[in-house]
This record gives sequence, C-alpha cells and structure tokens, in this order.
Amino acid sequence: MNGQRSASDPGGTVFGGAIPGTGAGEPAFELHLPADTPIPVLVAAPHAGRVYPPDLYEYMRDPGYSAPRLEDRHVDILAREIAAATGAGLLVAHAPRAMLDLNRACDDVDWSMVRGPAPGPVRHSLHNRRSRSGLGLVPRRLGGLGEIWKGPIARAELDARIAQIHRPYHRALAGALDSLRDRWGAALLLDLHSMPPLRPRVPGDRPAEFVVGDRFGAACDHALSAQALAYLARCDRRAAHNRPYAGGYILDRHAAPRRGLHAIQLELCRTTYLDAAFAEPSARAPAIVRLLTGLVRELGDAVAALGRGTAQPLAAE
Repeated sequence: MNGQRSASDPGGTVFGGAIPGTGAGEPAFELHLPADTPIPVLVAAPHAGRVYPPDLYEYMRDPGYSAPRLEDRHVDILAREIAAATGAGLLVAHAPRAMLDLNRACDDVDWSMVRGPAPGPVRHSLHNRRSRSGLGLVPRRLGGLGEIWKGPIARAELDARIAQIHRPYHRALAGALDSLRDRWGAALLLDLHSMPPLRPRVPGDRPAEFVVGDRFGAACDHALSAQALAYLARCDRRAAHNRPYAGGYILDRHAAPRRGLHAIQLELCRTTYLDAAFAEPSARAPAIVRLLTGLVRELGDAVAALGRGTAQPLAAE
C-alpha cells in the first residue's frame, strides 16, 4: 500500500490511508463530511483507533495493559453520536495510537527505539520533547509498565506508518477544514480526547472534568474558547483552560485563526463517560453526548457568525 488509498460512499464518507500489517489494508481513518453540513465544525477523534494488526499486538510486552491506556477509550463513539446529532463533520482514526500518534510531528521520534539510521543529528528541541518523555510519534514507555515494546522497530516500518497513516490523515483533516472554511468563511476543529482523572490542586478541591485547550490563545479566536468555558460553567461542569492540556501538534499544524481556521482540543475525564475500569461506556455516556451536542451547536453558531463577520463580543462576566 502506498498510503494514498481511499474510497467513498454516496453519504459523504471517505475511508483513507491504510494500516500496515492488516493484510487487506484496513483504512487508517474515516472522514464524513456531507456537502450540506449545517454547521462549520469538524469533530475529530485521533486517539480512539482500535484496529491492531496481529504482529503489533504480539510485539507489545503487555498489550492488555498498554493498548487501552494509550487509547482515548471509546471517544469515537461519543464523536459519532455528537456528529450525527448536530450534522458536524466527523474524522475518526482507526489506526491505534500505539502504532502511531497522530498528535505528534513526524520528527518527534526517539531514534534509539528504531532499528536503522536516524535522519542526521537529532536536536533536543520542542520537536522531540514528547519522545524524550516516552510518548513521541511511536509511544515507548508507560507509567506502571515501563517499556511498551519487546524490542526496536525497523526504520522501514516507521516510514510505512508515516506514509500510510500520518500523512493521509493530516491531508484529509486539512482538506476538510479548508472545505468548511471556503463555504462558511470560518471553520472549527473540535479535537476530542480523554484524560485520566486530574488530581486536586489543593486538598478538598474538585478537579476539572474537562480541559479546553487552545494553545494559550494561538489556535482559535478567544471568544470561542471563552464560550466553551462559559457553556460548561452554565451546565455546572468543572472545566479548566489550557492546564494541564493546551493542545499539541494537531492544533499547531492546522489552526490558523487569521485565515478562518480555528481549533480547540477538548479533554474529557474518563470518569464522565466510562465505567469504573475505564473499559466500556457507562450509563453516564448519553448525558455527556447531550452536553457536548449542545456545546457543538453553540460553537457552530459562533463560528458561522465569525465567518459572516457578525460575531458579537462576549459580555463581561
């Protein structure tokens, strides 16, 4: 496979990329973007992929532990239901984060875990800061486990993952946002992620259930992140802004507010929609879908107003 494979259906769904090692070349992602989508919002779930090639699973030291902990477990189910309820576009990764992290740059690699030559001198910089902590383009270490893999991966395997998963996904994401912006004058990417429960800052404090990340104002118009936080407050939900998650490579690469391309990373605490084992959706999941459906509708209206040049400043609180 060359990473260019795609297929579509009349409903506007495109399957793109390919997951190396799956034999028939299972698609790396799916994009649903009908031409008549009623709001300029794309909901994405880049870390929810659960299609594990047999060889990848066998190469993990403890796949039962590490695989689900690397996933944003079942966030794709929430994303699908939110998109169906609002008419927003939908981009869901099928390739698992264990294989390749779509929220990392292609050079954010710990080359000591790759069998083969590194691409010249590796600088210790922002470009590979995540790899040094064990969570780069290919995750290496997890708390409670240590090393994820039984040994290094081949350079050719890494190159195949980049060509067949990373590049097609980001081309599709960029194209979808451009399409929405060209139609509406502005577009918003809502990048959905899940997080483990946050620790209280001080004893007795109630930590945030949601974190709204906008790269400290660089990824979207201030009014959009402010509106998201205000909405969650009205719904009596505890939310934080940019701490401890401000967004990553996806927002850095695709957000360009001056060109009408806005992006927010939204982290959901796993306790809000998963069972006690963080394994399956709980009875609380439908309420979270309703909550986020309302958020997407409000943000969709706000982005459309930005595109028309009719957005009103938020009232002082």
